[in-house]
Parts: sequence; structure tokens; C-alpha cells
Amino acid sequence: MPIEMPKGLPMSVDTWGSSSNRKRHHFLTHAHKDHTFGISSPHLSSPIYCTQITQNLLLHQFPQIDRSLFVGIEVGESLAVDDPDGGFAVTAFDANHCPGAVMFLFEGTFGSILHTGDCRLSPECLQNLPEKYLGKKGREPKCSLDFVFLDCTFGKSSVKLPSKYSATRQVISCIWKHPNASKVYLACDLLGQEDILVEVAKTFGSKIYVDKNIECYNNLKLLAPDILSEDPSSRFHLFDGFPRLYERASEKLAEAKANLQPQPLFVRPSAQWYACEETSDDDLQLRKRLNEAVQDSFGVWHVCYSIHSSREELEWALQLLQPKRVVSTTPTCRAMELSYVKNHCLKSQIASDDRLWKLLKIDVEVESSSKAASTNSSEKVATDETAASPRMEIPATPVKPKPLQPKDLPTNYMESLQSLSPPGKTSRVTLFGRARMGLHDSNFSDAENNTLIIVTEPPRDLNFEKTVEKQSTMQAEGTVKLQLEKSEESIDFVKGTSHSCGGSPEKSYNDCLKRLYRSRNIPVPRPLPSLIELLNDTKRAKRGYLK
Repeated sequence: MPIEMPKGLPMSVDTWGSSSNRKRHHFLTHAHKDHTFGISSPHLSSPIYCTQITQNLLLHQFPQIDRSLFVGIEVGESLAVDDPDGGFAVTAFDANHCPGAVMFLFEGTFGSILHTGDCRLSPECLQNLPEKYLGKKGREPKCSLDFVFLDCTFGKSSVKLPSKYSATRQVISCIWKHPNASKVYLACDLLGQEDILVEVAKTFGSKIYVDKNIECYNNLKLLAPDILSEDPSSRFHLFDGFPRLYERASEKLAEAKANLQPQPLFVRPSAQWYACEETSDDDLQLRKRLNEAVQDSFGVWHVCYSIHSSREELEWALQLLQPKRVVSTTPTCRAMELSYVKNHCLKSQIASDDRLWKLLKIDVEVESSSKAASTNSSEKVATDETAASPRMEIPATPVKPKPLQPKDLPTNYMESLQSLSPPGKTSRVTLFGRARMGLHDSNFSDAENNTLIIVTEPPRDLNFEKTVEKQSTMQAEGTVKLQLEKSEESIDFVKGTSHSCGGSPEKSYNDCLKRLYRSRNIPVPRPLPSLIELLNDTKRAKRGYLK
């Protein structure tokens, strides 16, 4: 489905919802159903700009639409549109998609916007655009388009799609290779595949039977009435198989085999099978053959015929146009997935006078740098392709935080720290790990895990930790001495007294921590054994093992 145009623009393109109905001008690129959904709404009263072919096709589908609403615009034609917010010009260009399909170039106070609708971008299409928007021989264009609303249907696919002419020749070649097929069924019921039917009829000198009940019959009657046949005995039939294409094809093949008749030929010209649809492993290998028709496991012959641009063609077109911003009109593929957009269009900041703000109807005020420096604040605007934040205050000059001193800590400092983490989320405390807050954990009640290391200030004493870690790994003979030098202004680490010291555990803790433990009904943790004793125990264990 197409996307809504920004609310700051006076026009909509291919959208007919409630928000689009509030627009003063409506533009229709072509007559495919996904671009005309909701167009028959009785509330629609603004003019609809489209080509004559698109209007005729549309009125066949929706005869209730008031004809007076249509304003004709043909390929290569420019119109001046009056609007209360300022007039603008619109020019139509061939989209190489289906009969009547066009791209619209809008130029006004909002900037320059190219809306491709659905398109198959080719050199011929782009060379018809104004020369000022086209780059030449690696040089930038004289004027860059402000926005390109781009059809990115196959923007995620790496398939190198053959040209429409090449794919049509593959269909003809496939039919020539099956002269014994008494019936040839062509799955070409989509608006935009009429060229294949015309070429088949011309090459083989035979008209094509189309059932009048098929939905595309009226379209063909308007676009190619000379190729239609009402004789069901004709060799060529238009096959309307969806959504049961493979099932119906298998049934007809089985029927021909049971009656000992030549197998009919089923040809499906479409890029969907190559780029999107899931298939068996055997068919997956066949997808790589793009220069000829291939037969799948159901007996259907496929030709890679596309009326949408390949990823390679999209990248080439963007390199030629070099627009400032690109917006995908197909939600299944975002424009930022294209290499050009990643390298040229993704900006973290947008100038205050950029036309984007006008399109989004956002008023932006930016203070001068001198004023920002005097007030230690400035206003910046950050945005991406689809969202914007109009104002954001940040300090003009970063202020370095002042380290906390012991005298600055409130008496309830530890309790406030504990409230920052949910219960049960605090990491386990290890012997030489980072100092943790003293949250109670039932797993700490046993003799092996009941010791906590608590720091009463956010900054860590890295020198102390590095010293402990270094000395804990020493394996040399002799006595390991752990020395900890502290200044009077530093904050004490709460540590247990060695068993060899014989001190009372409670005397190792200050009054603030004692109150904390008692307020939580938590017993005072047992002190840590000294490192010297731990290392001596390890040595004794090793000696015992060697004996």
C-alpha cells in the first residue's frame, strides 16, 4: 500500500483515506487496485489528477465516481496548480510500469519532490526528467531533488531482473520450443502484462481467448481489443489462476495425461517467483537461471518479467539523481536499506531552515551560538527520515561532575542506592569483583557465601582492586603481604578482620553500616579470611597432594 504524504504538503498521491481526504489536491499515478483503495468514497470532493488511460480504467472499476473530479495530465505535460499556501507546478513522466502509469514531479515553495508511484526505472525514463536534476559523468546535478518517494518493491532482492523486452522474448522462445502443446495458457491477467499478449498474438498470428468473466477482460477490451478472441478452441488462452494457479495447472496436466492428449503449456511471466515466493529446494536452484524460461515442480514455466525496478536499477537511478532524501513508498522495504541512502541521506542533524520542517509542519527556533555560550544552553534539532523532535536542550559546555566526598554523603545514602535496583536483580558478590550494594540474598546465609564487600561511594578504588588481584595470583615461596595504603580523606572499605587478627566483626564496621544492617534485620556478615591464610592453605593442600 502507498504511504501518506507529509502533512505540510497540499497534495496526496495514491492514498484515499480520511487524512488524505483533507488534502486539497489528489494525484493518481496508475490504476492498480492497491493504489485506488478508497477512491470511491462519497466524501471525496477534491480534484484527481491522472492520465486519460488511468481515468478510463478507473471509471470501469468505479463508475460511481464523479467524472467532473478528474483533471487530465499526460506524459511530458506540466500544470500550474493554484493553492492557498502557494501555487506549485506538477509534471508527469513515464513510469514504465503499466498503461497510463506516470511519475509526478512537484516543484513549489516546499521544494522539489519526485514521486515515482510504481515504476521500472530505465535510462529512457530518467533521461526525460529536467536536465538540472540529472548528474553527468560523475558530477553532481545542478539542482538536487529535495525528496524522492521511491518504489522499493524489490529493494531487498539481489535478483538482477532482465529487461521487459528480454523477458517477453523468453516467453516467445518458450512457446516455440513446445510446438506440440495444443493449448498454451498465459498467466498474464495483471495490468501491465498486455505487451506480452500483444507480442504473442503478433508472432504466432493467433488471437487469445479471454473469458468475459475474468476481471481483466474489461481492461484488455480498452487497451488491446484486436487480440481478443471469443472462441474457446483458440490455442492461446489467458489463464486466471490465482489464487489457485498451481493447483489448477496440475489438474489440467493430469487431465491431459489421463486422456492421452499432448500436455498443455503453462507460462507465468512474473518476478514474484524469483524474488519473493517460497519454493522447494529444487526450484530454488532454477531461480538462478534468468536468461531462459524454467519449469517448476508443478509443471509451470516461469519467466522473470518485472514491472518494478530491481535493487541494482534503484541504486543506479539514485546515483544519477543524487537526491537529498529518499522515502520508500513500499512498507516492506525501507529506503535506508539501499546503499545510496545509507551513504548520503542519513543525517543526525538537520538545519533549522531545511524544507523538511515545513513539510512536517514543525516550527524550529535555534538560538545563536553566542547566546548559547552565555547561557550555557543551546537548542538542537535531531531527526531521521521518518520522525523529528522539534526542540531539545543540551548543555553548551559539558560540566565535569565533582567527585563525592565522605562528608557529602547523607546518612541514608546506602538505602537510596538500594532503591535503584529491583530486588533479586543485583549480581553476586565475588571475592575480588566490583563492590556491590548490600542487598540481602538468602543464598548468602551459608558459611561459604555470607561475605559482602560494600563501598559507600560510587567511585571504585581501582588501585586497591588491582593490588589485590595482582598479589592473589602470586605463587612464589615466602609470605605474601597485602598492604593497603589509605589516606584519611578516602572512604573506608568494609572488610572482614582475619581470623588470625582475632578482632570483633562489629568493630570493623562504622556506625552507619551497623544501623543499615540492623534496620534490615540482616546479621552482620562474617569477616573475610586473610589472603595470607588462604594462600597458606593452598600451599599446604599442594604439599599434601605431592606427598
